[in-house]
Amino acid sequence: MQCETSSRKNQESSSSKFEAKNCSPGVNDVTEKPGILSSVKINETHPQIGQGLMDLLRNCLELETEKTTTILCDFVDHFQSIPSEDFGWGCGWRNIQMLSSHLLKQRQEARAVLYGGSGFVPDILSLQRWLEIAWERGFDTQGSEDFDKAIYGKRNWIGTTECATLFRSFGLRARIVDFVSREIGIRASGVGKCVSKMAPQVYGPMDKYLSKKKNDVSEAVSTSYDVKVKPKVQQALIDWVWNYFSDNKFAKSGNHGIRVSQKAPLYFQHDGHSRTIVGIQIKCQSNGAMQYTLLILDPSHTTESLAKSLKGNFGWQKLIKRGVHTLKKPLYQLCFLDPGIASGEEIENLKYLHSVRVEV
Repeated sequence: MQCETSSRKNQESSSSKFEAKNCSPGVNDVTEKPGILSSVKINETHPQIGQGLMDLLRNCLELETEKTTTILCDFVDHFQSIPSEDFGWGCGWRNIQMLSSHLLKQRQEARAVLYGGSGFVPDILSLQRWLEIAWERGFDTQGSEDFDKAIYGKRNWIGTTECATLFRSFGLRARIVDFVSREIGIRASGVGKCVSKMAPQVYGPMDKYLSKKKNDVSEAVSTSYDVKVKPKVQQALIDWVWNYFSDNKFAKSGNHGIRVSQKAPLYFQHDGHSRTIVGIQIKCQSNGAMQYTLLILDPSHTTESLAKSLKGNFGWQKLIKRGVHTLKKPLYQLCFLDPGIASGEEIENLKYLHSVRVEV
């Protein structure tokens, strides 16, 4: 309750401070707004658990007796959805906060440019302002029209498109990749005209599920497909995640070990929810086949429950581990960040979003 109250007060303070400065005479230039917003200095509050969550996870993985190979991100803070504030619609923003926590801690070049160089993870209202500034600067202008070019204070669901747009506006090389069955792709293309009437700009298959035209999550667009998800889609996703985190540096083996990747976490989107992938684990089975498990931080879980289960090394697997058999959606989408900061002509190219489509 103390954390929720503090967060709510911060959001109200963030709103009033920004509005007061933004309404000052002559403050209409988009070049002035980032400086104003970063000077407000309203960061997101979250429970303090002492030892870092990823350190706790690494300790538990080291205590496992089975021979597995695990690749983990180095540092990620967990941000939970709060019932009184964003439960049911804020998962996308919480995942952006998780990715931001990693970038600010692990990448000095990103820390210098993210959120005006403020050095902290902003609250949701501030993130919404930053996204509006990105739109005003020409990033994903077509996508901004789906929100009537305004998202501050709204409860819209967001997805990988908005995540990529926000990070790209700071010069980060955010990319989107879609995983879809070929049969789904054919059917999706057949209903594309109908979908486009509701969501004019669709960059990836998951964007059809996002509430953009309306301000309330109750108006979310939903499209159903009477097709069972094929194992090929699951395997394509798993292989991509392994290759991403391993970066061709770690081999698949049956030897027990934990490797730390320099890669950023992954924004993981599917119909109805999004989460953050912080690692992947493989286990060599007796028949020689590899068993894969994604390691995921879910905004719908409380940080306190995650920390408690990890500190006690009990029950954390149900909260963090997700096997391939749990991947039952026909469409998946990831947002990932390549290293480095763009400049010059590349910044202009980042204003236009395109996804890489993996169709199997």
